[in-house]
Amino acid sequence: MIATVHRRFSFDTVFDGDGVVTSAPVAAKRVYMPAEVEEIRARAFAEGERAAEARGASALAEISRHCAGALGALAQVAHDHRLASAGLAMAVGRKIADAALDRFPEAPVAAAMTELAREIESRPVLKVQVAEGQVEAAQASLQQAAESWGYPGSVVVTADLNLPRAAFSFDWGEGRAAFDPQAAAERVAAALETALAAEGLHAEPLTPESETDHG
Repeated sequence: MIATVHRRFSFDTVFDGDGVVTSAPVAAKRVYMPAEVEEIRARAFAEGERAAEARGASALAEISRHCAGALGALAQVAHDHRLASAGLAMAVGRKIADAALDRFPEAPVAAAMTELAREIESRPVLKVQVAEGQVEAAQASLQQAAESWGYPGSVVVTADLNLPRAAFSFDWGEGRAAFDPQAAAERVAAALETALAAEGLHAEPLTPESETDHG
């Protein structure tokens, strides 16, 4: 017995009750005119170009995002470097200043007297207080400074147990002046910290951009 292969019925064309075709399959076009081929080619090229532009824009946006993150990280690294460098500079400066004050503790008081010459030149007595153990050296240094610019009054130096090394206070009746190296160092550190905090991550680059030789 021979088996019969039945073809599946497909309702390609549909008629209404009056026999009018309501839908029919669109026959695939197998032959194109040159103008149609050119139109199809141009349309496909335009679609491909739009797709490429969209992918390019997406890639650029991604690159921009990564660059922004990298620049932010670099700015933070540069800021941390500035903080560390400033801290190191302050530490070195304190070491140098401490060594200088250990060797010449009377130098600041003598320099202050020279700066205050106009303030005290007409005062009969200048009272000075220094740290314990520095009276003799301070007296000699101040007397020498007074004689160098012709101070006619007298300089009286006494010790103050509460003053640290190289600190001093002046009293000439109508005015006072004082110096404390520890407090001065703390003020400098606070001012530097404030400046760095205000500068934040918006400082100039750590190294200037190199000039390009166009010659």
